[in-house]
Amino acid sequence: MLNNTQKRNGKFDMFAAKATRAAGSTGAFVTAFFIVIIWGVTGPLFRYSETWQLVINTGTTIITFLMVFLIQKSQNKDSLAIQLKLNELVAAHEFASNRLVNVENMTEEELLVIQKYYAKLSEFSKQEESLQQSHSIDEAKDLYNIKKEMEKDLEQKFLKK
Repeated sequence: MLNNTQKRNGKFDMFAAKATRAAGSTGAFVTAFFIVIIWGVTGPLFRYSETWQLVINTGTTIITFLMVFLIQKSQNKDSLAIQLKLNELVAAHEFASNRLVNVENMTEEELLVIQKYYAKLSEFSKQEESLQQSHSIDEAKDLYNIKKEMEKDLEQKFLKK
């Protein structure tokens, strides 16, 4: 059963999603454009007074202030949903490195370490005939080492002949 806070948050989530979609629509842009045109056309009527300028400045400031938080709320929810979907894909794939599950909660230093691993993986994969042969950092390193050992064994066999 949902408590009052959860109900309120759910309603606000719905409002934020609808308002963000509406604010990003063509209709919202056209409306804002016409408001600015009307404001500009009425300039001579109000003799370009400070009050006339204050109307547009105050209006745009208030709308911008509120939209920043509204859009950020929607972005946070979208980002979380995407991260959960990616976590599910990483966790479900047998060759994927599980160290990437919940990577969004790592520190920047931890992310840089993982980035170095992937740079190394890229180096290993460039030495492969097919980019599809290496699936994870550990597997790529193991395969690379095995192939190098096999190459050494073959070289030694041919040198002995």
